[in-house]
Amino acid sequence: MRTYSGKTAVVTGAGSGIGRALALHLTQLGAQVAVSDISKQAAVDTASRCGKSAVAFELDVADRPAVFAHAAEVVAAFGSVDLVVNNAGVALHGPVRDLDVTDMQWLMDINYWGVVHGTQAFLPHLTASQGQLANVSSLFGLIAVPKQAAYNAAKFAVRGFTEALRQELVVEGTPVAVSAIHPGGIKTAIARSARVTAGEDPAATAALFDTKLAHTSPERAARTIMKGLAKEKPRILVGPDAYVLAALPRLLGIGYERVIARGSRAAGV
Repeated sequence: MRTYSGKTAVVTGAGSGIGRALALHLTQLGAQVAVSDISKQAAVDTASRCGKSAVAFELDVADRPAVFAHAAEVVAAFGSVDLVVNNAGVALHGPVRDLDVTDMQWLMDINYWGVVHGTQAFLPHLTASQGQLANVSSLFGLIAVPKQAAYNAAKFAVRGFTEALRQELVVEGTPVAVSAIHPGGIKTAIARSARVTAGEDPAATAALFDTKLAHTSPERAARTIMKGLAKEKPRILVGPDAYVLAALPRLLGIGYERVIARGSRAAGV
């Protein structure tokens, strides 16, 4: 079992949602936390809620040089890094035929490349501390759903990247524990800040997520994630919907797609 008292943790996208809840929970466990977000004010707000054991950083995870500079800055400030949670993410809703390549690139730069940048920047420091890396994928990194093709692509990529990395470290004998986190519907602002394609109603999309899909609070999600990390679980499912829906491909094979399609049609997706 891992413990976090006196350890240093890094959480990206910590200005709200799961990231903020994780930062708060980590400080309650006795950790020092480097809180980063693309919004400096949001990061400062989270850090102030965490108390003196947290430091706020403005960070765009899509900016590779900035992420590497951030890693050096965190080590200079705290001396070492024991846990990194690559959590920052955005959403894009709409059918494939209408997806704008600029919006898709924006999402991939944050949701996938942000994870790659954070992993590569911090891995040497985690190796030195025999620490932990946690990359946030999604339930949508385990199943595909209509109008989430870009998000699915990024989150499936995060899953594959993380699982391959974990195997590499086992082969090398590198003492870093690696976890992929797969949240289901979490009550955050991600849907309200999502981009949508032409013809989609952003308010209706957000309302659908908030009323029908988001079942788990960020605080409960953070507790689940930290329990999984303490046990060094390679895959951490978050929320009852994640457990139920993640089982569909195992039970039904490719037939799970028909179930998801019917459910999506009934929900008005």
